[in-house]
Amino acid sequence: MVLSRGAAWLVGALVLACVVIVGPSAPGGFFAGSPPEEDVRDVVPNRVMTWNICNPCEESDQDRAAEIARYAPQVVGLQEACVRDVERIRDHLERHYGLVYHVEYGAVLRNWGRCGGLPWRPGEYGQAMLSAAPMTDVVDEEYPDGGSEDRGYMAVTTTVGGQSVRVFNTHLAERRQEAVRAEQARVLAAEVARHDRAIVLGDFNAVPYAPELDDMWALAEDADPQCRPTAGGDCEVTTDWHSKFDYVFLRGIVPREHHVRPSRYSDHHLLYTDLRGAQEQRAS
Repeated sequence: MVLSRGAAWLVGALVLACVVIVGPSAPGGFFAGSPPEEDVRDVVPNRVMTWNICNPCEESDQDRAAEIARYAPQVVGLQEACVRDVERIRDHLERHYGLVYHVEYGAVLRNWGRCGGLPWRPGEYGQAMLSAAPMTDVVDEEYPDGGSEDRGYMAVTTTVGGQSVRVFNTHLAERRQEAVRAEQARVLAAEVARHDRAIVLGDFNAVPYAPELDDMWALAEDADPQCRPTAGGDCEVTTDWHSKFDYVFLRGIVPREHHVRPSRYSDHHLLYTDLRGAQEQRAS
């Protein structure tokens, strides 16, 4: 059927309008199946990362995803994370970088003011874990005393560097609450002690030589081989206020490389660690 000039113009205008409305990245849209905007990357199978992503909390989830994709870890532990933000970060990692992650949540609060939503259905807030491999035996626990705000830890079993390992993710009580943090660390350490091989990620809100971290240091070592629980330890700072509050604790696992990377999207730096493989660890 031959269209008149006016009808053809109308059809063209409708097609253009649909493109504008649907957008090039919308699933099933006109450009579905087109290449992602950024380079597709593969995860680094022996790399783990921890990052407190809030404060400022209103940063773009697209920018947060770009920061994670830059290092492409096998496992990412996030703190101060709203579920909706993590959903968007995860979606962006897949659509724009080809990085596909499973997700588990360790929510401790439902807060409309912090995470949005509706007053009667506020967003969930707490920890989250992204893993390129499936996660099993998921545990989500609140500490008996959270201090000024509810706090907790989560734990999963997943694969890192081709080996099954128990991975914990936590956020301890705010500063100037040393006694509360000490009890939280004791609870966490008791769980970590049940495993011969474990990775503990998180924001501990305490410097390495703080007494409240004694229970953790008794079980595990920091991924930074120069960092020790003494005032003279050579520990890289992980916050904008020049303190080390963030850790990758390793139990029964040997690190290969450890890196701290400042980010303008949070007042906490990104920490990521590459771990030695099973053969390397046996040889060390």
